[in-house]
Amino acid sequence: MSIGVNIQHKIGNLALDVEFHILEPGITALFGPSGSGKTSLINIIAGLEHPNRGHIQIGDHVVFDHTHRINLPARRRRIGYVFQDARLFPHKTVSKNLYFGARRNPAKLPREEQTAILEMLGILPLMGRRPTALSGGEKQRVALGRALLSNPDILLLDEPLSALDHARKQEILPHFEWLRDHRKIPILYVTHAIDEVARLADYMVVMEQGKTLASGSVFEMLGRTDLPPLAGQFDAGTVLPARIASRDPQAEVSFLDCAGQRIVVPYLGRPASDRVRLHIRARDVMIARTAPVGISANNIIPVTISGISNEDGETVDVTLCFGHDADASLLATTSGRPTIHARITNWSAKRLKLGLHQKVFAVIKSVTVDGQLSDHS
Repeated sequence: MSIGVNIQHKIGNLALDVEFHILEPGITALFGPSGSGKTSLINIIAGLEHPNRGHIQIGDHVVFDHTHRINLPARRRRIGYVFQDARLFPHKTVSKNLYFGARRNPAKLPREEQTAILEMLGILPLMGRRPTALSGGEKQRVALGRALLSNPDILLLDEPLSALDHARKQEILPHFEWLRDHRKIPILYVTHAIDEVARLADYMVVMEQGKTLASGSVFEMLGRTDLPPLAGQFDAGTVLPARIASRDPQAEVSFLDCAGQRIVVPYLGRPASDRVRLHIRARDVMIARTAPVGISANNIIPVTISGISNEDGETVDVTLCFGHDADASLLATTSGRPTIHARITNWSAKRLKLGLHQKVFAVIKSVTVDGQLSDHS
């Protein structure tokens, strides 16, 4: 199931001009600052708002085409929508909320699939309650279950975790991972939280002021520092696939294999050979000319500088290609070799006399590496 969007729409002072095409199922993160038009965009895809011009296609079905005067109503678009605030019917039980949309869809899920969804979400013990008796996390699970039971062709999630505290977010995130890995439908996930993108997304569409700046694989996009929404001090970084090589519960660490390099992270509580993602923020990567000794940082990785940029004049973004054996002629493309990014001060870059193709060491503290990210690739 694919999705193609090419729309233009004026909303107050915001001019939406959005185009992207996702060819494979999975989670696509719509990422950007507040006010960039993310929610308006998915409302248009859902049929809740009508764009001035454009074309929207979900799978083989054109749901909107201005030129050919096609505009399917929301009820005919087979879209599941989970709002930020759940929007459950307060006078209905959980059971009646769950099946509200499913009753209107002639293409119902088989009973065993419905039961599997309810069990996965842990909703069965809640069926007789009303929304006022549910926690925030429980409400979002019910809202997600309602959307899934309607057997949608596409799922829209509008910042579903933004109103939850950290504990409730950790309760919900595994359910989204299960969806990504087991329900082969496109999922558009609106967020401005980079950690959610790194953990969940397969693809990424970056938006700012109503425009799509770029789109592509999450591994490619999170490594870019040239896009304003991704270039902030706390957002720039890298996501890399890795595998748990071994673990030491007593020392409370796990040892990961990332392209032949050992990386130490806080204990994950997951078995060896599990695949994970590493999210390494650029601000957490230090650069050393020689391998340091006698320091607390556990990750000292030999790298070769493949890119240097200091567009803002105050900081320097350095792209580091794994290994000291890289052919300098290949560093412009890195030839599939893993890279990480470091953000250091301009003064530090000058003091270290950094230059392209220079062999240095990336130094990363274990506590700054987020390895608690599932990877299904």
